[in-house]
Amino acid sequence: MAATKDGGPQGAAREWVKVLAKYREPNTARSLFELAVTVVPFLGLWALSWWLLDHSYVAAVLVAMLNGGFLVRLFGIQHDCGHGSFLASRRARDWIGRILGVVTVTPYDVWRRAHSIHHATSGDLSQRGLGDVTTLTVAEYREKGPLGRLQYRIYRNPLVMFGIGPVYLFMLRNRLPFGLMNQGRRYWISAMGTNLAIALVLGALAYFGGWQPLVLIFLPSTLTAASIGVWLFYVQHQFEDTHWDGAEDWQVHEAALHGSSHYDLPLVLRWITANIGIHHVHHLYSRIPFYRLPQVLRDHSELVDCSRMTLRDSLKCARLHLWCEEHRKLVTFATARRGALA
Repeated sequence: MAATKDGGPQGAAREWVKVLAKYREPNTARSLFELAVTVVPFLGLWALSWWLLDHSYVAAVLVAMLNGGFLVRLFGIQHDCGHGSFLASRRARDWIGRILGVVTVTPYDVWRRAHSIHHATSGDLSQRGLGDVTTLTVAEYREKGPLGRLQYRIYRNPLVMFGIGPVYLFMLRNRLPFGLMNQGRRYWISAMGTNLAIALVLGALAYFGGWQPLVLIFLPSTLTAASIGVWLFYVQHQFEDTHWDGAEDWQVHEAALHGSSHYDLPLVLRWITANIGIHHVHHLYSRIPFYRLPQVLRDHSELVDCSRMTLRDSLKCARLHLWCEEHRKLVTFATARRGALA
């Protein structure tokens, strides 16, 4: 496929599905290797943090925060399990996902269902809600009263979105199957089973180590990972030239390719985030294991510049809050207020 002048692939986005299908098969040895090189350092840094509690609380917290990076990677593996791309055996990958869900404080079956809805509806203005960052159009925002506008402004404030929000999401909201409460006992079992396992693990930590491991190791690593995770999810879809359509015009493959970013991170951060920055390819074909996503870009260079942003570029995304349907881009509150949408 040829590339357009802006770097995007030319032709129907759905044509990429056939091209990408050949990358879908997981390699069991490689998958288990990726799991091992993530779990072992994660446990090692946990042990180091625990040892440091007897020497320096500050050092223990700093190492725990560093370990948040490995927790992000464990979530990435859990994410691949949910998409069926980590191992060929469904039973094996589901149980790995459930165990990791205790570590990431995210009930696996609940998250998998909500995330599948996100993939099936991303970029559809008529299907906003479960599994998404709430985004209003300029017209919807203008129709709201003062209280509604204030609430939305507070929600989209970076301090709330990336600070308070992750605490609420991972510590509180994940404890119940919100959005799926009336869809069968499976999701209640997932949430309550995960909660029970978390309580047993934290209880054991408190029994053997007192309050310090909970407050100075568990919380810093978990909340660091939660904030990074929310940021990643945000920039993967909340960028200026993202893609939204009404139900009559929405097309899943177009939304996947043009409504998901290529977050081109430095090599170390790509590894820590399990290549989730190659998000446009992931949304086009979610069955591709994360360790094969870079190969897709090497083989198909026309995908590299499609919705590409660097780490520096991504910082500007935190200022974008409203979707302008007329000009088809995300804009700031100030731009929407002035009507300066050139």
